[in-house]
Amino acid sequence: MDYKIFKRAVNYYETDKMQVVHHSNYIRFLEECRMDFLKQIGFDYDLLEEAGIMIPVLSVSCNYRTPARFGEVITIVPKVERFHGVKFDMSYKIYNEDMTVLHNDATSSHCFVDFDFKPVRIDKLMPELCEMFKEVVKIDLI
Repeated sequence: MDYKIFKRAVNYYETDKMQVVHHSNYIRFLEECRMDFLKQIGFDYDLLEEAGIMIPVLSVSCNYRTPARFGEVITIVPKVERFHGVKFDMSYKIYNEDMTVLHNDATSSHCFVDFDFKPVRIDKLMPELCEMFKEVVKIDLI
């Protein structure tokens, strides 16, 4: 699988009076990266919802290292750390564009649920997604 890292520019509205990215926006960046990741492995979120599956966030943790600023392009390197059929954990490293400055490192935990928020085993509902997740757990982009 040839997954690409996620890049985006920091928008002015995402900064605060100190002219740095407001801490709450890093959570949004993680979600953008996660949606991009799913799309790149062939499972756009729309397809999951059509199959009756949602992926809520169970927990998120961010460690703020060096501020990112307006106009800067950030590079986010995601990694699926663990996958257990119902739950998965991801890690993220957010760098500047050339990956010389680490702005943030983060983790998030998720589970697969139906529209009633009952956990579902992805290997039963979407075995092809299960296989993709098993494959991406082995990938280390940096």
